[in-house]
Amino acid sequence: MKVPFSPPDITENEIEKVVEVLKSGWITTGPVTKKFEKDISGYTGSKMTACLNSATAAMEISLRILGIGPGDEVITSAYTYTASASVIDHVGAKIVMADTLPDSCLIDVESLSSLINERTKAVIPVDIAGVPVDYKRIMEILEEKRGIYKPSNIVQEKLGRVALISDAAHSFGAVYEGKNVATLADFACFSFHAVKNLTTSEGGCICFGDIGEVPAERIYKGIMLISLHGQTKDAFSKQKVGGWEYDIVVPGYKCNMTDVHAAIGAGQLERYDDILKRRKELTKIYDDILKGTKAVPIQHTGENYTGSHHAYIVRFKGADVEKRNLIIEEMAKREVALNVHFKPLPLMTAYKSIGFRIENYPNAYGFYKNAASLPLWSMMSDEQAIYTAENLIEVMKEVL
Repeated sequence: MKVPFSPPDITENEIEKVVEVLKSGWITTGPVTKKFEKDISGYTGSKMTACLNSATAAMEISLRILGIGPGDEVITSAYTYTASASVIDHVGAKIVMADTLPDSCLIDVESLSSLINERTKAVIPVDIAGVPVDYKRIMEILEEKRGIYKPSNIVQEKLGRVALISDAAHSFGAVYEGKNVATLADFACFSFHAVKNLTTSEGGCICFGDIGEVPAERIYKGIMLISLHGQTKDAFSKQKVGGWEYDIVVPGYKCNMTDVHAAIGAGQLERYDDILKRRKELTKIYDDILKGTKAVPIQHTGENYTGSHHAYIVRFKGADVEKRNLIIEEMAKREVALNVHFKPLPLMTAYKSIGFRIENYPNAYGFYKNAASLPLWSMMSDEQAIYTAENLIEVMKEVL
């Protein structure tokens, strides 16, 4: 039996919607994308949504909307994919990394207090595997630090504190203390990449509301300007009779979502509750079979949260990096694909060259060294999940 890691779940529903767009004569950003944005806001409860070509673009534009740049500092986790940190470098700010909690892949929230100073302009925590971070405590700390905050533009001044930009790439549909995670940050950034729970093949979005006296509608216009070359009219507006003329008000970027991509997402969103339900069912199969073994899973559901069940991460008791890697190799021989989410950033050449050292992030390394992700995708059969778990038990007996 073959068990791939995470193929996309595409049905005739998505295919038909894409065909409709292709036949419509309008395939770039247009009415389908705009409707998708409104539907996402309706699903998540966020006031507004801006769709873009990636979560990376979403995070970088959030930083740029806030006017964050050289001389500023932004905190993120040492345990994440590079996008959470690279966007900080892109805008010219200093990357500050926080370690994770002990035996966890989530950021050590309490460490933020000591890392925030008068140059700190934002914090980017990461919902690894779709498990929400402690948003309540993060916001409490940001409020506690209002006294040392020094805004450098009007948006920062209206916010009045360090901004919370969530890397929620994994956590679309996750809930924390009864609220969708899209509503818990100043800017919640989601990914719709091919392996995500909800995909547009490539894509992402920002969910947000008002910032102080700055209305969400004004923020949305700013996001659209930055994402489309600083152009005052998008292509759909320009094609109207007599509507060709436009201005470039900032030297912006090109990271808009197309109607073709939005059509895929629209089809996915219509059945997203079923997608989440299936992921939860597969997670339970894994939990039941692996209970009491040396494969200890992260908790997707807790007292005050329900994750999106994006990735099924386990830690192998008694394993080091070499044994973890051997387990992955042996499972591959049985045609089961495992992965690792993630290699801490201080282990990467790009971040070593900046000056980061993994020795300063012992918890992040401690989690990474014996962690792996099992296959988890919504079209996966019960038999594939059972086959994966049972073979993992056999391999662990051989390796550990």
